[in-house]
Amino acid sequence: MNIRYFGLEMSRQLRNARSLIFTFAVPVAMLLIFGSTYGAQYDSAAHLQWIIVTTVQMGAYGAMMAALAQAFTIVNERSVGWNRQLRITPLSGTGYMITKVSSALAVGLLSIIVVFAVSILALHAHLPVQGWIMAGLGLWVGIIPFALIAILIGQFAKPSFAQPLFMVTFLGLAMLGGLWVPLDILPTWVGNVAQAAPSYWLNKLGQMGAGLTGNIGTPTIVLGAWSLVLAALITWRYRRDSARA
Repeated sequence: MNIRYFGLEMSRQLRNARSLIFTFAVPVAMLLIFGSTYGAQYDSAAHLQWIIVTTVQMGAYGAMMAALAQAFTIVNERSVGWNRQLRITPLSGTGYMITKVSSALAVGLLSIIVVFAVSILALHAHLPVQGWIMAGLGLWVGIIPFALIAILIGQFAKPSFAQPLFMVTFLGLAMLGGLWVPLDILPTWVGNVAQAAPSYWLNKLGQMGAGLTGNIGTPTIVLGAWSLVLAALITWRYRRDSARA
């Protein structure tokens, strides 16, 4: 049941043209624009070339979009009663959550690979192979809490409020993560608030994989804490809905 449901989820995501545009086309376009303009310069904060910093940022952008975009699917499933049908199948609440997260990870990985490939082939970005692997792995694992945020939005949001809620969540996380505007040019309080956001640590985890010095335990702990809290909320909500049904 879990494998079949995973296949269904993957098929649906890869047929969603609007979602794929924002997951693949937008980060690649932004990478080509900003990477070709500032790529040769160095980021004094990260001690990495701008092309590498931009590649990590756009990889995080695409992967985060792949994870969060599931919110719309879940809202639609609830609106047509699909979730009620799933509850009479052998699919458990934990299986439902794992399948959603797994499909988000699969699409997110594709987005990261595409962004990295364009950076290497079109913009001639250079990192040791180990650097690319570690940066990609950091971004890939780091999107787990974003997939859980999408599930939580999908469980609570009504169809009429799903899109504005999604946009506020995505834009807020992108800004706090420093994916569009460097946080060091914003007011200090924004940078302080950003350190509580998972997107900030997603970006840091990718940069650390690429060579940024720092304690990798901090982003791992923060992202792990977000994942545990969100998973507990999702499980509680699913069980509550099941009992009510």
